[in-house]
Amino acid sequence: MSAKKNKGFNSLVMLATLAMLIALEVVLSRLIAPINTQFSKISFAFVPVVVASYLYGIKGGAVVAGLGDVIGAVLFPSGEFFPGFTVTAILNGIIFGLFLGKKTDGKLNPFLRSFIPVMITQILGSFLLNTFWISYIYHSSFSALLATRLVQTVVMIAVEAVVIPVFTQSFSKIRSVKMLRN
Repeated sequence: MSAKKNKGFNSLVMLATLAMLIALEVVLSRLIAPINTQFSKISFAFVPVVVASYLYGIKGGAVVAGLGDVIGAVLFPSGEFFPGFTVTAILNGIIFGLFLGKKTDGKLNPFLRSFIPVMITQILGSFLLNTFWISYIYHSSFSALLATRLVQTVVMIAVEAVVIPVFTQSFSKIRSVKMLRN
């Protein structure tokens, strides 16, 4: 197969993979969230974003996170759509892509490679930025919301710090995943 045909094939495979990951992100964030209250959410919606980030880097993570958030908000609204949450989601995808993408293979200790983005996305994204968006939307006290969202952040740091290394270590051994990354 020529390089041009191969590139087109990979683009089609990438498009299909990203579409599947977006759909999975919507399902995990909107339909199968074990804990979902007005101010806190604990779910496994980060998994498709992590997979996209691992496979396709910054762009893949950002696309899955951003489109997953928008499509989820349109199809399964849980209040008024607010673009601030989409910005946070895209930033999270970018951060995961920076650390988990192919360009960082072997440059960081595998634990740090997954733990650093977890800490950044959970503390800066979820704990601070999303709490700010919630306080803005509901005209609530930012500091009071921080106290209620601290438990969610700690739980999600623990969950992500365990799940992400398992995924990335497993992916590095699967031949078909290696083919998707190229």
